[in-house]
Amino acid sequence: MDLESILFTQGFGSRRQCRALIAEGRVCIGGAVCQNPTVEFATAALEFEVDARRWQYRERAYLMLNKPAGYECSREPQHHLSVFALLPAPLVARGVQCVGRLDEDTTGLLLLSDDGQFVHAYTSPKRKVPKTYLATTRHALDEAQLAALRAGVLLHGERQPLAAAAVHARGERCLELTINEGKYHQVKRMIAAAGNRCEALHRQRIGGLALPEALEPGAWQWLGEHELGALAGH
Repeated sequence: MDLESILFTQGFGSRRQCRALIAEGRVCIGGAVCQNPTVEFATAALEFEVDARRWQYRERAYLMLNKPAGYECSREPQHHLSVFALLPAPLVARGVQCVGRLDEDTTGLLLLSDDGQFVHAYTSPKRKVPKTYLATTRHALDEAQLAALRAGVLLHGERQPLAAAAVHARGERCLELTINEGKYHQVKRMIAAAGNRCEALHRQRIGGLALPEALEPGAWQWLGEHELGALAGH
């Protein structure tokens, strides 16, 4: 693939903008400035630099983000900053989208990708991908609440009770809860229906993929083969 097309597919602007980056000497391959937009490179494992920042060519983008509170999972946020403000501009420009959404005040593991099939696979209700949350509750937990969540609670607007796939108390007011659906405000509504109130919510796992402890709030990283395998191996 020629250098101009490489930059274009990786989100560095229009073809005209990519040609300008190259002509201005802002693109390096193998540590050397390359000012020829038509020179061809094999894209497998290709690394390049734009304005001294290193990138690896990726046909599709698969990311995880440790979402902090105060961000909306939307390109057109209404009341808060967008999670896309936490990503480098080329990733936003190439069209990554959130794989499902987290509420503005919910923190934790958020996947993003520009692969439509991947997004659909992990948001489709038919897949029943488990998602595990840590919830801080207003009141102390008791066994009756845990039993209700395990047996199923009826939410407003639903015809059938919804049961957690797994429920564990992790402290007096800390609950670990796994669900296989993704209905609107589901975890918060389930906790309320069980007789408590969710004060804070953090997603720590999707499928077999756990949020790395070293990934700071607001930080992101690529999903490699290991992470993608863990995600699919639930």
